[in-house]
Amino acid sequence: MALERRTRQLDPRTLRALAHPLRMELLDLLTVEGPATATGLGKRVGESSGTTSWHLRQLADAGLVEEDPGRGSKRERWWKAAQDSTRMEPEDFLDDPRTAGTMLAYMHHYLDQNYREQAQAVADLPRWTKEWRDSSTLGRAALELTPGETRQMVEEIEAVVDRYRRPAAPGDETVIAHWAAFPRSADETT
Repeated sequence: MALERRTRQLDPRTLRALAHPLRMELLDLLTVEGPATATGLGKRVGESSGTTSWHLRQLADAGLVEEDPGRGSKRERWWKAAQDSTRMEPEDFLDDPRTAGTMLAYMHHYLDQNYREQAQAVADLPRWTKEWRDSSTLGRAALELTPGETRQMVEEIEAVVDRYRRPAAPGDETVIAHWAAFPRSADETT
């Protein structure tokens, strides 16, 4: 059973809020692991609860996180992601010098986060069960494609990922699936 997903299209305001590595990490933790307090998040990321609280308020002002009304008390605020995922169209930001740099900073933080997750997976590899070692991959392919074929491939891969979205069940592990599709070099003559 596929899950209904709430995807947030990033605009200049939400992109500015996310273009900070700690905010990206906080939003990722709330999205993947669920609601948490500023104190709990601070312990996870090695920051004070005051620092995480301030960054959570910045994310809340942009509508990316919200208080979880079903948890907490007057002294303890719980936060949750306001969406299941975010999406960005680079075209929306590249032509405006006020947003192009912010978009590139966000993309670099995103890539750094992906690298850290993959590096941690490699470091943890000796502790994985044989079943997980046999089921996981760090793959790469070089394909000769047109922009249209690349878009079609991206849409097909996203459809496959969506088919596997479902509520967590006993025995499940959270699996991170990284992939990218981009031209190897920028050829402005085409």
